Amino acid sequence: MIELERTFLAKAVPAGIEKYKSKEIVDVYIPASHPHPTLRIRKEGDKFFLTKKQPVAGDASEQKEQTVELSREEFETLSSVPGKVVQKIRFYYPFEGRTAEIDVFQGQLRGLVLVDFEFSTPEDKAAFTRPDFCLADVTQEEFIAGGKLCGKCYKDIESQLQWFGYTKLEVCGK
Repeated sequence: MIELERTFLAKAVPAGIEKYKSKEIVDVYIPASHPHPTLRIRKEGDKFFLTKKQPVAGDASEQKEQTVELSREEFETLSSVPGKVVQKIRFYYPFEGRTAEIDVFQGQLRGLVLVDFEFSTPEDKAAFTRPDFCLADVTQEEFIAGGKLCGKCYKDIESQLQWFGYTKLEVCGK
């Protein structure tokens, strides 16, 4: 499956975000030794997945994605493999007939908030206008990819974020 997506740094979090559906997500990227792992295991609420994502023709907004649902036991077994972890709360925010996936990072990346939009066609993706609550399109920025963020702390990416004018956002989770 090809996933069409654009990723933005948040300028602000929409008011009342806590009333929308959300899930706590824990991603473990493997192998830990790779500088940009493309294989991850995910705990999303009480569901578990194994996913491999790779850009199509060098375009980070088009990803070949293969996902398999796992049992809890399979997830727990695979998560014992050395990997790099990212924790976040994902809010599903309705915006102009779409759903914005607003990722509020926890732990070492607290202060980082990313917004993803998915699209059904390349034309739809190209015609999309950035919402006011988004600061900058960072889809093509490798430093913001999940496989690059895993295992890092906010200070590790702060100078790159400042280049976009991003300021740390403090958001309460659920």
